[in-house]
Amino acid sequence: MKTAIVYYSMSGNAKYVADKIAEKIGADIIRIEPVKAYPDKGAKKFIWGGKSAVMGEKPALQPYEFSIEQYDRIILGTPVWASNFAPPIRTFIKENPDIHEKKIAVFTCFSGGGADKAIEKMKKYIGIEEFEAELILVDPKENRKVEDDEKIDVFCHRLKKVEHLSKSLSTL
Repeated sequence: MKTAIVYYSMSGNAKYVADKIAEKIGADIIRIEPVKAYPDKGAKKFIWGGKSAVMGEKPALQPYEFSIEQYDRIILGTPVWASNFAPPIRTFIKENPDIHEKKIAVFTCFSGGGADKAIEKMKKYIGIEEFEAELILVDPKENRKVEDDEKIDVFCHRLKKVEHLSKSLSTL
């Protein structure tokens, strides 16, 4: 099963997790970036990013290489802003309307809370009932903890288990 990890990372937390997951399951990594970068320091970071997330904005993205037909599974990685997934992920989903036909997993990184709400909003935006796997981490790059590594391991194990079941069912 070919897997792509598509993520947006402002402070490096989602990149850190994407790299860890890719190493464990052998996935391709696609980093997306908005054409106009968000402020990444001070009050502007929270005001601008929060407003953009709450308003459901879809910023233009820098060119990225991705062909949905090449993948069986997409893992979306996002920071949580104002209990929402980051706007660049919203743009990516809009630009890939057939994403709901793939197996989809998600991981979130946050500092302040709202990850569960962000995941529910992403499900609704994509138009799916459930993700194949979900992972929620609090500042994993900045505050490295053994328990976060364990959570990443469980997430990857679940993906491998689902992949194994899919292979078994396809041979019947």
